[in-house]
Amino acid sequence: MASKKIKKVIAVSLNNFLDSGCIVAGASGLALWAKAFHMSSFLVGLLGALSANAVGAAIGALIGGYLTDRFGRKLIYTYNMLLYMLGCLIVILAFNPIMLFIGFITLGISVGAGVPASWSYISETSDSKNRGSNIGLSQLFWALGPTFVFIVATITSPLGLLGNRIVFLMLLIVAFVAWLLQRQLQESQAWQDDNKGQAIKHDSYRELLTNKINLKNILFLVSVYLFWNLVASSSGFFMPFVYSSVGHISYSYTQVISAIAGIVNALAAYFIFTMFVDKTSHRLMFFISAIGSVISWISLTFFGFNQLGLWTYVILWNGCGAFGPQAFYALWSTELFQTRYRGAAQGLMFFLVRASSGVMSIAFPIIIASIGFQFAGYMMIFFLTISLVVGTIWTPKTRGKDLTEISAEVYQEKQN
Repeated sequence: MASKKIKKVIAVSLNNFLDSGCIVAGASGLALWAKAFHMSSFLVGLLGALSANAVGAAIGALIGGYLTDRFGRKLIYTYNMLLYMLGCLIVILAFNPIMLFIGFITLGISVGAGVPASWSYISETSDSKNRGSNIGLSQLFWALGPTFVFIVATITSPLGLLGNRIVFLMLLIVAFVAWLLQRQLQESQAWQDDNKGQAIKHDSYRELLTNKINLKNILFLVSVYLFWNLVASSSGFFMPFVYSSVGHISYSYTQVISAIAGIVNALAAYFIFTMFVDKTSHRLMFFISAIGSVISWISLTFFGFNQLGLWTYVILWNGCGAFGPQAFYALWSTELFQTRYRGAAQGLMFFLVRASSGVMSIAFPIIIASIGFQFAGYMMIFFLTISLVVGTIWTPKTRGKDLTEISAEVYQEKQN
């Protein structure tokens, strides 16, 4: 029985693998695409803004959150990977900027739609003793995505743009495997119990936004995740481009750095978050990860791209980021809302976070080109500090409790 549950978690966690994988696949070949299609800094930023890194995923999450609450988690698994495969195919065959944009947007909508369904499903099929570790396993797959992509990108780097097309081909194959596995999943029992196994008729977004407790939790989670993700999305999509254009680091060395970063992230995701999140203080884990992330950007901002500044950033940012705001957001966003609008809450918050990242994606390369990388670094430090303070002070006390118990505690204020 335990092995079957782990297989379900792995099948759903492939969404995270493909999410981070397509972001990094686009990032690793960004300079090549820009050169091949003669794209300006604005178009480069716009591509990042409309991709899985930002607005594309934001739109997908808003739609996916509604669908997964109204029709169930299984609906997304039945069709979503088909959309992902279509996006990969368009990018592989792209011969002009328009096709490239269409492919990136399609991928973004797909990965965004999968987030509310996947995180809700994992949380609802876990118990109080392994919910955090199961969410952690999904974050491990999120970390493995970039590792896989950068290894393939490193091997295929001598092929130039063709190598990046091959990376997307590999993602298409993984998406096909994910589709086969996810089609076999059963519907979440929690959703079935809450809705008697039928499509719900209430408006999850309306009910979500008219409840003061929900609004308070949304404000908390968005404050934690949005400001962290402004940094994570910028670095995740643009750092290979920054290494090349600002740090004057070669393309092949950039792939090596990024591959090592992915390995560090994956190791920390498993050996720290997955193994200890159900046993250790969430406030302590969050604080350590958040302060480490701040230090990483201080290092890169003030020491630059020399060996000390670069590798302090790579190790701390990727190591601490693996058990930080995104992992805890994935956990808390499923715990602090009732089943009937759990997907809608995640969809709305993910929309706000990734849409904000879209704005940052347009601004980030322009800021670097016009003002300089150091100013961008100051901004990153400021954003990370906000996430650090909010998450540490208002850490939810959910560890060791099942979803029913958490829901009773969270919404008791409504009953008074």
